Amino acid sequence: MASSPCGSGNFDCGLEIQTRSVEQTLIPLVSQITTLINHKDKLKKTEKTLRAIQRVGQAVSVAVGRFVAVGEAIAAENEDLKDEMGLACFEARRAGTAIAQLTDVSSLEQCEGDGRSTVFSDRTGMVKAARMLLSSVTKVLVLADCIVIKQIISSRNKVLVTLEQLERVSTFQEFVQIFSQFGNEMVEFAHLTGDRQNDLKDEKKRARMAAARAVLEKCTMMLLTASKTCLRHPDCESARINKEAVFQRMRLALEQVIEIVTDTRSSGEAKALPISIYAGIKDFKVKVEGLRDSLYCVSCEAVAAQLEALMEKTEDFTDSAYTSHEQRETIIQLCQITRQETKQLINTWRHAQSLKAKEATDEMELSILKTCQSVSDLRRELHRVAVGRATELLKLHSDHLVLQALKASGGDGNLEAVADYAGTLTEHKEQLVETCRLLCHISGTEPLEITCIHAEETFRVIGPQIISAAQTLALHPTSKIAKENLDVFCEAWESQLCDMAILLKEINDVFEGRRGDKKTYLSLPRPGKHSASLKTVKAAKLDAEEQTTIAKLGLELCLLTSDVDSEVERWDEQDHEMVRLCQIISSMAYSMYLFTRGEGLLKTTLDLFHQAEVPLLDEDRILILSETEKLSDACQQLQVCAKTPVQGKSAIFQKVDSSIQNTKGILTVVVYLLPICNKLIRKCKSERSCVASPQHWREKQSNTTVSEETLNGKGSNGFGVKSLEQHMANLTFLESK
Repeated sequence: MASSPCGSGNFDCGLEIQTRSVEQTLIPLVSQITTLINHKDKLKKTEKTLRAIQRVGQAVSVAVGRFVAVGEAIAAENEDLKDEMGLACFEARRAGTAIAQLTDVSSLEQCEGDGRSTVFSDRTGMVKAARMLLSSVTKVLVLADCIVIKQIISSRNKVLVTLEQLERVSTFQEFVQIFSQFGNEMVEFAHLTGDRQNDLKDEKKRARMAAARAVLEKCTMMLLTASKTCLRHPDCESARINKEAVFQRMRLALEQVIEIVTDTRSSGEAKALPISIYAGIKDFKVKVEGLRDSLYCVSCEAVAAQLEALMEKTEDFTDSAYTSHEQRETIIQLCQITRQETKQLINTWRHAQSLKAKEATDEMELSILKTCQSVSDLRRELHRVAVGRATELLKLHSDHLVLQALKASGGDGNLEAVADYAGTLTEHKEQLVETCRLLCHISGTEPLEITCIHAEETFRVIGPQIISAAQTLALHPTSKIAKENLDVFCEAWESQLCDMAILLKEINDVFEGRRGDKKTYLSLPRPGKHSASLKTVKAAKLDAEEQTTIAKLGLELCLLTSDVDSEVERWDEQDHEMVRLCQIISSMAYSMYLFTRGEGLLKTTLDLFHQAEVPLLDEDRILILSETEKLSDACQQLQVCAKTPVQGKSAIFQKVDSSIQNTKGILTVVVYLLPICNKLIRKCKSERSCVASPQHWREKQSNTTVSEETLNGKGSNGFGVKSLEQHMANLTFLESK
């Protein structure tokens, strides 16, 4: 188990700030203290100035007093931190008092006549008090943050203990009891790690946390069915292998979470990401362009060696059996051009150095430009190859024929056919694994690189698990549990393909400079609007079929939003009202998709129903074929569905299902209409025969802002679809209101 900096008896908590919450708490204090310290030495001492300084000093003192009270309460509840927290609180209180005394200058007479030290006469004392205050407050915050880390570690330890008990159970009754406990512990762990993920400052850590939590999300259902299959067929070797792989993967994911929150690794030093081609090219260009500022900042040999290391990495593309001959030749040719331009640059560089030149010569400037252009051309071609390969594979596997064949062969008890299709699936797995590796090279950001590595590992692991589950079914073709188990693993494969499609779009957005420009749907419920006087109610449990239904609907919705976005991008007039309205509808649907994963701004079903109250379209202003009638009807159905009150778990589930189905229907019509509208607009730009965006939507768009990270799903506290159970917690009460 990874060592923890928060372990009792060996508590080492430095002042490195790793979370946004600590940083944001310090910003106002730093601002106020900076105001006090950075006044002019010969500041005119007017009554107004003195009162302002006194108010700031008193505000700091009062804020510190409240802050210290909270810190002392935390210390009282955590014995192992009591001494350190108490000392930090004492220092903070003393510094706050000193600042209050130094800023007690309410009148000119008091400031000049009583001989006391003030912010004017004792600037050194003020700086010393400010430093002590910032240091002690930061330490209190970091110590409090370590308590959060301890909570996550404690939660993980409880999950591990229950996990070991689950692995050893021998009866169904015992399994059901322990799994119920395990589920509650996983929900707690999900919320703690979700909050931590959102709070981390480091993007790489957030991406790693997201990957680990995604594994836990998918493995929870796999663990259930794999364990049930093993209990039903205790002598089946393939069932045992299948189950052990799930438990092992969950343990690794739990360990990774702890490594992230404690900033340690069980194997010692932190493991660095392998340098991708994109990162290598970026660093290479920085060094080359840096020669404009200094000819001696780096050696010729270092640049040449870095280029060769970069060329070696392109072999992942050229050595691939799935790279076409034309693509391979193009990459090799671009590598050769880059080598030639770099060689010419080094020659002109050395010549400039021999002349004792202080800056790059004109000849060298031309070589710098050509070298950077050649390496950029190489990157563009590698991106085209990797994205093209991924797109083809996603289309190839969209029908899931191999998975269907494995299910059918297993259900027929045909071991020979299962073996044949297992070979095909293994080949597909290798193609996907290699494609993820290529995508990692050109992803463009370190968080996306981490996501690519996670996708690669997921395909590598799930492929053999599907095969072992299919073998188990073939050995026991009448077993409903074995069939259910195979279905779950196949759904995990399909889900990863959907995640890969989303990843591919994000990589393209980064490459084309569109990172984070997803239009926000601005008809979201305001914080607190629907939360007044809520009571705590018991969470309603979704059964496996309900979870699967909602999850599949959400994924279909997500894919349709991508189709809408693709069609919108083809329009010449990006400011056209039709484009704006379609972007709004697409973002609304994407928010619903995030809801099905337990992410985004929609936290309850009432939020989702409020989201679904889209404005009706004006039929008189829509003249695009007969499809517009379907669109208007679908919008009306969605609005009626959203406003219809229901009670009871079953009825509310049906309402959620209907809301998403209706939204899916709207997107289907929109995808059909967009290219037709675009064609007509190009023919007659003067005619504005499309839908006008409702006025209040424009007003909200100008007055409201929504966090990009929240819309991207980084604000979730639960594990994907499983947290729908938490959404259901307030269903009955909210609807009855």
